[in-house]
Amino acid sequence: MIFESGASGKFVALGDDSMEGEIDGEDDDDEGVVETDDATGDDGEQAVTETEKPEKEEEEEVDTSLKPSQDVDATILFTKPVNTNDLPSGKPVRFLVGFKNNGEKDFTVSSLETSFRYPQDYSFFIQNFTTAVYNQLVEPNKEATFEYGFTPSEAFNSRPFGLSILLNYKDNDGNEYQSAVFNETINVVEPDEGLDGETFFLYLFLVAIVVLLGIGAQQLLTTFGKKHLGKGKAAPKVEMGTQKTDVDYSWLPQETLQEINKSPKGSPRGGSPRKRKSKRGSGEE
Repeated sequence: MIFESGASGKFVALGDDSMEGEIDGEDDDDEGVVETDDATGDDGEQAVTETEKPEKEEEEEVDTSLKPSQDVDATILFTKPVNTNDLPSGKPVRFLVGFKNNGEKDFTVSSLETSFRYPQDYSFFIQNFTTAVYNQLVEPNKEATFEYGFTPSEAFNSRPFGLSILLNYKDNDGNEYQSAVFNETINVVEPDEGLDGETFFLYLFLVAIVVLLGIGAQQLLTTFGKKHLGKGKAAPKVEMGTQKTDVDYSWLPQETLQEINKSPKGSPRGGSPRKRKSKRGSGEE
């Protein structure tokens, strides 16, 4: 029962049962809340275990990756080109991989993988080259050498790439291993061909033209030189005397002929050539 006292609006409640009922209800609610807290606690534990599971799975994936064997030494030697930092595009690249078995078990070299990868992230593949399969047995304290070659594409000119060379092998127990014999950044450059066939024939053609021009210039100089010398020195003129064949003296009297022959002015050469020869012959006698 509830009584109102004055204007203050105070209320007085009588009846212990109703109050107790309310208290009991509150206790029941509290108990329900407690049970709810227990449920949330279980969910939190489940969430924690679920977040731990992917981490464990990632650890397991890392553990399953192939690793090199402690009993094996793998080396690499580039034979063409010798400089490994710059690889020519469109030209074959060759190298040798050395495998040494330092253990007590036999190893079988199965294959060799080569690929171009993104320089900033080696897990990103750009180009995979042909995998070389060997399946060669290497006994303890023995060595083996394997050759491999590939050709970078001309589309990769003037670009850096991550070159990854992996050697796969296994032991007698079937355990597989992998050694990264080369895992560095290289540059693909344009090849320096030097003197090729076209350039050689071009130089040969230019040399032939120069030789022909030299011969032509020499001929011109020789021709003009002869003409210049011919104009400077004229050939001396030879005066031909009057010969007997030119004039017929048979109709003259003998006395007149004798006077003409005796006179020095009769002929610039002293008579005909026959007479001069006869005079010389008589003089010598």
